[in-house]
Amino acid sequence: MISQVYVPDPAAVGQYMAEAAEALAERGWEVKALTADRGYDDPSQRFPSRENLRGVDVQRLPFSSLGKQSLKQRLAGQLSFCFQSILHGVFGPKPDAVLVTTSPPMGGIVGWAISLLRGVPLKYWVMDINPDQALILGKVSSTSPMTRLLEWGNRKILGRASDVIVLDRYMEETMRRKLPASKARFYAMPPWPMENRLERVEHESNPFRQEHQLDGKFVIMYSGNHSIAHPLDTVIDTAYRMGRDPNIAFLFIGGGIGKDELDERLKQDHPEQIVSLPYQPFDRIKFSLSAADVHLVSMGQEMAGIVHPCKYYGAMALGKPIVLLGPRNCHIADVLERYECGWRVDHGDLEGAERLFRELATMPREELERKGEAGRQAVREELSRDKIVAEFAEVIKS
Repeated sequence: MISQVYVPDPAAVGQYMAEAAEALAERGWEVKALTADRGYDDPSQRFPSRENLRGVDVQRLPFSSLGKQSLKQRLAGQLSFCFQSILHGVFGPKPDAVLVTTSPPMGGIVGWAISLLRGVPLKYWVMDINPDQALILGKVSSTSPMTRLLEWGNRKILGRASDVIVLDRYMEETMRRKLPASKARFYAMPPWPMENRLERVEHESNPFRQEHQLDGKFVIMYSGNHSIAHPLDTVIDTAYRMGRDPNIAFLFIGGGIGKDELDERLKQDHPEQIVSLPYQPFDRIKFSLSAADVHLVSMGQEMAGIVHPCKYYGAMALGKPIVLLGPRNCHIADVLERYECGWRVDHGDLEGAERLFRELATMPREELERKGEAGRQAVREELSRDKIVAEFAEVIKS
């Protein structure tokens, strides 16, 4: 298994890779994970070069995560990780299969090279799609060498992979367009909620709410990567627009480029209704996520079929309703409509967002609980960790 991020790094991709690896190890596979030896968001974090985590042989490669301060730093770390991973895959013990994800974006090319040179099956787990994401965000041009390299890599991977796991039907459509003649088997399989790390803690006994003076307040929370692919400007501007309301608090927890911009803005204005916190330790996640009354999820207007925010599965598992900031045609909107577990607001609609937030803050507790319980029931019946992990393991086994 090849992924630039892996636990204890808090990045979502690494958490899912770890859970998948552990599930395969539980089923009798000998699993080796190649990853970076430093934190993805915070390269000052250092992890052991090698350890066994819950049955998985984790080998962390040096100089594979150099920080996100500049595109050059990120690229240098990614190239170092890819080069070392190829060497380990080609000259190490021969595996029975290679599983690679899209972290880093060039990781698929690593899997393709190892699969080709060792003559073993390639399983491709698509968490996001590049260069599509970078093109929309304006980070690269359609004619740049990086764009051409990634598109060439996508075609090579799709031509080589035996199985391609995407996170929703929109992503499957995007990937199929890249190589219509691909003979790979496609599986649209959502990421599962981290149920083994989640436990609902009621407000009255939640130390996180007490610690951050949230008792008696209606808490609107965004928890995760503050990425420019998932813009939060509408929510932040709405929070400013609403002014100081002693009954409402906005919490932004996590990291990323967008988080740095938010923190700079908060330093200048010091709004009491907005609280910004870093990623929470694993042993405190149940308290932080449970502290919310509703959870925010953002999907960039043009990002459907390219990225798949997975944070809302955890909110559903905890019985928390969801507010989607994003387009009508995306997988999250489909989920909210199908299970009736949340609401949607358009990017830029400050009036609509304010109206919705004020309505939610005064909504009877029973109605909020009904929405949240609908999501929790969907997780139990269709989106549970055990169900999806079993399906995932069968794909790898095939």
